[in-house]
Amino acid sequence: MHLSSISTHPEQMRQVIIYKILRHLKNSEAEPKLKYAANSLKADMSTQYREGTEKLAAEAGTPPPSMYKVLLLNDDYTPMDFVVLILQQFFHKDREQATRIMFEVHTRGHGVCGIFAKDVAATKVEQVLHFSQVHQHPLQCVMEEN
Repeated sequence: MHLSSISTHPEQMRQVIIYKILRHLKNSEAEPKLKYAANSLKADMSTQYREGTEKLAAEAGTPPPSMYKVLLLNDDYTPMDFVVLILQQFFHKDREQATRIMFEVHTRGHGVCGIFAKDVAATKVEQVLHFSQVHQHPLQCVMEEN
C-alpha cells in the first residue's frame, strides 16, 4: 500500500505510520521504553478498531461481528520455547507476554492467544496447526466464540 493512495484518509495514514514504526522496532534493538510505547499504541489501535466496528455496526443497525478466542491447548510433548515462538510469530506477543501465556497453557491446560473476528481466528488456528505439524509438534490450537 502506497502512502499516496491513502492520503485522503488520515486514520489509515496514522495506522500505516504506526505499523512501520512497529516493524522497525521489532527489527531493531530499541530501548525497552520505546518497545513498550509501540505495544501500547498497537493495543490502542486494536481497541479503536473494535470500538469503531461496534459503532459502525450500531449505526448500520446490524449487530457487531462475532468475536472468537484463539486458544492453545496443553500437551506433554511440545517444548515451552516452541509455544513462546508461536505466540511471538503468529500473535505478535512480546517475550514477556508470550511467556506468561505459555505458563497459563502449561498450568491451566489452555491459554488465550487473542480475540479476533471469525475469519481471522480461523486463519490463525490454521497457521499454528500447520506450523506445528511442519515442526513435528502435536500442539493443538482451537477457537471458541467469545
